[in-house]
Amino acid sequence: MTGKEILHKMKEKVGLGSSDADSGKGKSKMSKNITHGFHLVKGKSHHAMEDYVVAQFKQHDDKELGLFAIFDGHLSHNVPDYLRSHLFDNILKEADFWTEPEKAVKRAYRVTDANILEEAVDLGKGGSTAVTAILIDCKKLVVANVGDSRAVICKNGAAKQLSVDHEPSVERGSIEQRGGFVSNFPGDVPRVDGQLAVARAFGDKSLKKHLSSEPDVSVEFIENDTEFVILASDGLWKVMSNQEAVDCIRQIKDARSAAKHLTEEALNRKSTDDISCVVVRFQ
Repeated sequence: MTGKEILHKMKEKVGLGSSDADSGKGKSKMSKNITHGFHLVKGKSHHAMEDYVVAQFKQHDDKELGLFAIFDGHLSHNVPDYLRSHLFDNILKEADFWTEPEKAVKRAYRVTDANILEEAVDLGKGGSTAVTAILIDCKKLVVANVGDSRAVICKNGAAKQLSVDHEPSVERGSIEQRGGFVSNFPGDVPRVDGQLAVARAFGDKSLKKHLSSEPDVSVEFIENDTEFVILASDGLWKVMSNQEAVDCIRQIKDARSAAKHLTEEALNRKSTDDISCVVVRFQ
């Protein structure tokens, strides 16, 4: 086995992915019916892969936690890699995570962004969007996001979006209040200060006065009609609606195969961006 193959096996075992084409899977020890899988594919850009994934179950005190995330970098692979290594640790350090998870997650996002800005000399320019999901004892799902990576849950075949796409055109008022502006030039996509196509992100020190890192947080309870959750970067959502994504994989029982199928369908629909996807199945 080559060194690259050994590294791939190690990352697959701990639920980490960040290579040109990478995948992995795992399952809950608390409930054998709950499984996860992920798949990443590099886009057609000339820069290195900038998507990073976390997908793993772990014991934390007397709780089982499923930790799932998509970190989609822009002008950076250092910032999403930093998030992969630190964000969940910072969330779980918050003493009130178990009682007030929304407040705890928001505080941890702010702390993590401050740490990234402090280390900007080492991490370099650019930043990252994020969508995170924490499954507590297979019953409660805490979802948070900044940017346009998205979480979608399927219940009885119906898609429901759990995250919020932070678009500059929607948040123009708050951006302008901070002294920034939204422009479609260059190109045809609204951008903060004509540069960034999302209104919230980690990092991006040069834009931070005009850019928020405040996450939207939602809590969802896993019930008998809950089938699966999809987390994916915008490389998928640019070419596929929430319901199309749900319909695309509803009959695929293996979570990793489902994640891979979604990325392949996005490629078939001519997505050129990096594509990363996590699927967590509950049935």
